[in-house]
Amino acid sequence: MASRKILITGGAGFIGSHVVRLMVNRYPDYHIYNLDKLTYAGNLENLRDVESKPNYTFIKADIVDGEKMQSLFQEHNFDGVIHLAAESHVDRSISNPMEFIMTNIVGTVSLLNAAKASWKNFEGKLFYHVSTDEVYGSLGEEGFFTEETKYDPHSPYSASKASSDHLVRAYHDTFGLPIKISNCSNNYGANHFPEKLIPLAIHNIKNSKPIPVYGKGENVRDWLYVEDHASAIDLIFHKGKVGDTYNIGGFNEWKNIDLIQLLCKIMDQKLGREEGTSAKLITYVKDRAGHDLRYAIDAAKLNRELGWKPSLQFEEGLEKTVDWYLSNEEWLQHVTSGDYQKYYEGQYIKR
Repeated sequence: MASRKILITGGAGFIGSHVVRLMVNRYPDYHIYNLDKLTYAGNLENLRDVESKPNYTFIKADIVDGEKMQSLFQEHNFDGVIHLAAESHVDRSISNPMEFIMTNIVGTVSLLNAAKASWKNFEGKLFYHVSTDEVYGSLGEEGFFTEETKYDPHSPYSASKASSDHLVRAYHDTFGLPIKISNCSNNYGANHFPEKLIPLAIHNIKNSKPIPVYGKGENVRDWLYVEDHASAIDLIFHKGKVGDTYNIGGFNEWKNIDLIQLLCKIMDQKLGREEGTSAKLITYVKDRAGHDLRYAIDAAKLNRELGWKPSLQFEEGLEKTVDWYLSNEEWLQHVTSGDYQKYYEGQYIKR
C-alpha cells in the first residue's frame, strides 16, 4: 500500500508543530508535508527533532498564493489536508484586519480550490479545517458552546475564522468535498509564541517585568493542553464523521486573574522566590475592544462518539509548561530576539 501524503498547513506554528510531530512519529508510513509561510509565529526550531525524518518534508509557501497551492497539489497528490495555518492573535486583528482576512479567508479558499481541482475522485481524500471557539461569540455566566451554537463573532479574528468555517462547509455542500471541522478552546503548552497570555506571563515573571491583565481579569476561558489538542485532531482526522463538526475543550474554565495568580504561585516555587513575590507584578491594563466575557466548550460529542478526553488536569499541565519554558531558555531567547527567524535560512537555504 502506497504511503499516504498528508499536507499540514501552519505546521511550524504553536499547535501545528505539535500536530506535525505527532503525525510524523505516530505514522511512519505517512509522508507529512509541513507548509508554512514562516511569519513571526512560525518557528522551525520547534521541529528540530523531526526535520531529518525520512517521512517529513518542509515547504515554505503562502496559502494565499492560489497558483502555488494548485501546483503543490498537482505535484504531490496529497491524500489529506490538516489546515492549521491562520493569523490567530486577536489584538493583531484589531490593528490589522486585512492581514487576517487574506490569510484566514482567502488562504482557506485557495486551499479548497486546489483540493477540489486536484482531487478528481474524492474517495479516500479529506480536508480537515481546524478552527476556534471564538466564532461562537461570548457566553454569559452559564451554558456552553456546542456544535449547534449559532455563530456570533465579535473580533476581526473570530469573524475571519467564522467565514472560513462557512466556506469549508459550503465546499462540502456544493461540490461534495469531504471535510471535517473542529473548534477548539484556548491552548497552552511548550513552544507557544510569547505574545499569548501564559507564555507572556511566564517570561515577564521570570524577568520581574509587569504582567499585563486586561480590565479586571474577569474574562473566563476554557484551557486545553496543546498535546491533548493534537491527539484530538489525530482522532478526528482518522475516525471522525465526514461533514461533521467537533468541539474540542478542556472542561477547564478559569478567570484570567485566577489563572495568573496560580501561575505566579508556581513560578515563585520554581524560582525559589517568597510566595506572593510574582503576584506583585500583576498590572491591570485597559480592556481589549470587544473583549468577549466567557468562552466554554462542551466537548461531549467528541467524548461520546470518539472516546476523547483531556489527559491532564490544568494544574499539572501548567506546571509542565512552566518547567518547559524554564528549561528552554535558548528557545525563548531566540524568539524574543528574533533569531529564530534565521533558522530557515541556515537549515534549508545554505546547507
